[in-house]
Amino acid sequence: MTEVSRRSPRTALDFAAEALRLALDDAGLRVHEVDGLFTNVGYPLAVDYDRMAEAFGLGIRAAVQTWTHGRFVGPALQAAVQSVALGMSDIAACVAGVSFSGLGTVGGAGDLEGMRQGGGSHGELPHYGMTAPGAGAAMAFQRYCARYGYDPELIAAVPIAFRKHARLNPAAQMTDALETDDYRHQPFVVEPLRRPDFALLSDGGGCLLVTTVERARDLRRPAVVVAGMQGLHAGRNEFIFAPPGLGVFSQSDTRRIERNTVYTQAGLTGPADIDSLQLYDAFSPNLVFVLERFGFAGEGQALDWLQNGRIELGGELPANTAGGLLSEAHICGWGHMVEAARQLRGQAGPRQVTGCETVQWATPFGDSLIFTKDR
Repeated sequence: MTEVSRRSPRTALDFAAEALRLALDDAGLRVHEVDGLFTNVGYPLAVDYDRMAEAFGLGIRAAVQTWTHGRFVGPALQAAVQSVALGMSDIAACVAGVSFSGLGTVGGAGDLEGMRQGGGSHGELPHYGMTAPGAGAAMAFQRYCARYGYDPELIAAVPIAFRKHARLNPAAQMTDALETDDYRHQPFVVEPLRRPDFALLSDGGGCLLVTTVERARDLRRPAVVVAGMQGLHAGRNEFIFAPPGLGVFSQSDTRRIERNTVYTQAGLTGPADIDSLQLYDAFSPNLVFVLERFGFAGEGQALDWLQNGRIELGGELPANTAGGLLSEAHICGWGHMVEAARQLRGQAGPRQVTGCETVQWATPFGDSLIFTKDR
């Protein structure tokens, strides 16, 4: 992972190049050995896969580039795993360099993506007056609190926990202390969500290399194994920043029992086997919805469950231990994946989770990966 900042004179291609070089150096590989290229972002936020391959001198046999959104970080990594498993590539680079500072407006009435048929790419519905990327998340959380009788300000536990973790991360963007009173004095962006409940905008890059376990064992660093995967969900009852039944497009208020195959595939009994959770925290309520979607807490219980340090280092489920999108950086999810590798290698320094052997990546959209140490 490269340095990150709110604004940088460097280009997205420059960040991607450095991230790839750092990953190759970490593994002890040469650039000509990379034959797979997978990314979840492209123009105008980042550089498209074909231009990266040309600029870096790569000979690519398999490539996937998704629609430019952080939500596809999991599926992009899953595509790399599938490519290696099927023999379509030997060394697959999952890489992104992003320049949010050069992008301009993200969301809002001036964002062309917000005018796509059916609504905006971040859950915006301009035809209903919801033009901000966080509007859907705020509405879903408001409905959640009303249904289950919560004070919305309890969500402060999430950005406060992630900020504590970021303060132990010298590479994080946000390292000023954040306490309950500080949170309450922050302005609303979309009520009931305040400024600390929204992801940062960042310039930077990250890269992971995927190969077979057998090949990885011969490389410079300890292998981290992808033990289980579960795909991105979509449909009439799904909304990208809410659990089924609480979103903008939900057809009913009936919640369903989630069938999370990721645990079975990884040989786990369930969420109780997870040592650390890394999740796509575009907005603070994402954690609430992930906890319930994957069974860490029962329906309507997660906001209470995560209080009192439970998601902090030393707690039952340390989450986003590097600070996440809320406090470390927003490089479209790759920072979470890098942190999962650090934790399983025992390289997280003062934020190391004791005895960490299993890390889950998850989103409120239903996709997930489980990482373990090489046993």
